[in-house]
Amino acid sequence: MYRRDRAWAFAAVGVLWLVLLFVFFKIMPDSGSTGVTVALLVAGSLVLLFNTAAIAALLRHYHEDKLHLYGLDLHYIDEMKKSKR
Repeated sequence: MYRRDRAWAFAAVGVLWLVLLFVFFKIMPDSGSTGVTVALLVAGSLVLLFNTAAIAALLRHYHEDKLHLYGLDLHYIDEMKKSKR
């Protein structure tokens, strides 16, 4: 479960980076002035920085408390497997 959650977190950050870069490069030619382009670049960079840092902190927390976070889920998954037998 941890590996799957970690993979989804990496995928979400990767998609965020791709989408914001795509939008920036599509909007840049129509932005008009250099000031608007700089504002878009700064705002987009801050969004990427804070979201990437948040996901990194989330993954660090998941790794530290893996047993606590997933222990109850794993217990019930094992119980469901036993009841199906």
